[in-house]
Amino acid sequence: MFAQDMPLCLTASICFEQLYNGVDGDSASSTELYGLLSSLSGIPINQSIAVTGSVNQKGQIQPIGGVNEKIEGYFQVCKVRGLDGSHGVMIPVQNIDNLQLSDEVIDAVKNKKFHIYAISTIEEGIEVLTGVPAGKKDKDGHFPAGTVNRLVYEKLKKYAKINMGK
Repeated sequence: MFAQDMPLCLTASICFEQLYNGVDGDSASSTELYGLLSSLSGIPINQSIAVTGSVNQKGQIQPIGGVNEKIEGYFQVCKVRGLDGSHGVMIPVQNIDNLQLSDEVIDAVKNKKFHIYAISTIEEGIEVLTGVPAGKKDKDGHFPAGTVNRLVYEKLKKYAKINMGK
């Protein structure tokens, strides 16, 4: 998406498969990608939103296992710390049909004390996490100014220039 008109001068490792050390499982792969996009763009991520979801090579969020346990577990942590309406979880849209949450979580969502964001792409997720539009390329292949993708592109362009000695 970013290196169509320049060499990609960045090495980053994002795991798309199960591991049993470090960051476990492919359910964390979208989270790793959000961290990379945040770092490259310089836009911070909202730390009150938990993230789960596998991502494929096209940036599409894929369903995960244990969605109810993940939501309930994060909710309990937030409840202990004090629900203030800023907390929530971001899950794959495909997992909506799997939700069987406690009445306590459902009530917190209804009362806007806790949020569940169902997303289908990395672009949707980065917008939820940063509050900044991801940005889609226009007909000339440019991302709009002020978007996450534009800032990422500009940083990668800078790295390419440095690598090429310019």
